[in-house]
Amino acid sequence: MPPPKFLDERAAHWAATKPDEEAVTYLGRTWTWSQWYDRVRRLAGALSAWGVGRGDVVAFLDKNHPACVEMTLAAGMLGAGNAIINFRLAADELDYVLNDCGAKVLVVGEELRPGIDAIADRLTAVEHIVTVTPEGGDGDEYEALLAGASPVDRSPEVTPEDTAIVMYSSGTTGRPKGIALTHSNVIAHTLNAFEGWPLGDGDKSLVAMPLFHVGGSSYMQWGLHHGAPSYMTRDIDGMALAGGILAGANRTFLVPAVLSKVFETGDDAVKLFGALKTFAYGASPMPLPLLRSALAAWPETEFIQVYGLTEVSGAISRLGPDDHREASEARLMSAGTVVPGSEVRVVDPDTGDEVPVGEQGELWFRSPQLMKGYLNRPDDTAESITPEGWFRTGDIGRVDDGGYIFVEDRLKDMIISGGENIYSIEVERVLAEHPAVSEVAVIGVPDEKWGESVKAVVTLDGDVSESDLIAFAREHLAAYKCPKSVDIVDELPRNPTGKILKKDLRKPYWEGRDRTTV
Repeated sequence: MPPPKFLDERAAHWAATKPDEEAVTYLGRTWTWSQWYDRVRRLAGALSAWGVGRGDVVAFLDKNHPACVEMTLAAGMLGAGNAIINFRLAADELDYVLNDCGAKVLVVGEELRPGIDAIADRLTAVEHIVTVTPEGGDGDEYEALLAGASPVDRSPEVTPEDTAIVMYSSGTTGRPKGIALTHSNVIAHTLNAFEGWPLGDGDKSLVAMPLFHVGGSSYMQWGLHHGAPSYMTRDIDGMALAGGILAGANRTFLVPAVLSKVFETGDDAVKLFGALKTFAYGASPMPLPLLRSALAAWPETEFIQVYGLTEVSGAISRLGPDDHREASEARLMSAGTVVPGSEVRVVDPDTGDEVPVGEQGELWFRSPQLMKGYLNRPDDTAESITPEGWFRTGDIGRVDDGGYIFVEDRLKDMIISGGENIYSIEVERVLAEHPAVSEVAVIGVPDEKWGESVKAVVTLDGDVSESDLIAFAREHLAAYKCPKSVDIVDELPRNPTGKILKKDLRKPYWEGRDRTTV
């Protein structure tokens, strides 16, 4: 079968070749491929009747729901993009994002509708607002819209380079930026990131990561591409995940924080998750002790680590199952090798010159997965992508002589103390080895003598003192890299995908000072 050019192609193919087989299951409802693709075509008909066409944007705002994927495919059939919005945004943020992307139609979850109604008079582009419910029962405006619509086929005007998905950055360095991903970007990711790991007969994909996150959205495309059924959860919680596994889901992508919760829950949970054939993970660093525990507990499970960014449609490097089982411990701490069809460079961030193999610098990537650009921001796009097509990630890392990528830190997370560069991830890896440490984040805080000093913020799974942890670090790190102080907290702040929010940890220490809190 030739590679698809448009996101709806595979759904159409499966609807034609196995119409009565399961496509999507969600909260007790199941749609076959023919049923699901009919919904997509009806939604495309409804959007077209409202004047949505090539170059337009629609938006989806809710927790995980099949309607989000239907919106992406249906809008794409018309040459429009679907802006998938973080459901945790505050009113002012929603106002900004919806106006910035110029969404003409908004599908919103019923729980979030009151917040949208409160800012409706500030939404300059939105012409139609449709409420969707988790259960899809009577009174569901979205279901009524589909029922009354006439199905249409893809517009002949659509090209693979049309924007299909818009996702917004977290806005840590200012206003969030819309990241425009084309059909060809997303398809290149699906073909490259998962090359060598096809879904086959009997496989079922557990889709639990938030769809507004590129990890969740791109992972959903894996099952769609291979025609495997997807079991979608509304939230990432233990009961929902367990329900998916008990329903036969055996492949998934999650964040390390979820894996940690599985082991905290106990032996029954660990045994249940051992039914997974594939456990892909990413979006935040995996503590090595946790990974060792998982590898030992699930000897038959294939582990895949991915490192990526929204701007490259998801994963840009991967550490495969063989590397997890056979690699040296040093390589286990890598992000693997660049995905097929993509290139990596390590450059001096000040000069742009490539550094020798093994030396640290900023990671740059060139790939067919690379975004079309930042929506309505040509200057930001030009600043991030070189004329030769290299994307400046803002991540500090190195590549060894085997091509394995080691992500050391974000440029903005690097701590400069007394003129020395200290990479927070290096310190975190050491402290994570202490048996009493459950989770750790390392930040730089003001220091009158050195400019910045190293602070560790930890959650514990045992008894240990601040001085003990500092002494432990000194056994493994140069003195200047060791934390000068340790805060012990009940939990670390996280975003909806489980990534630790270091800006929130830094903020109280840098309030009123000249270092950014991002």
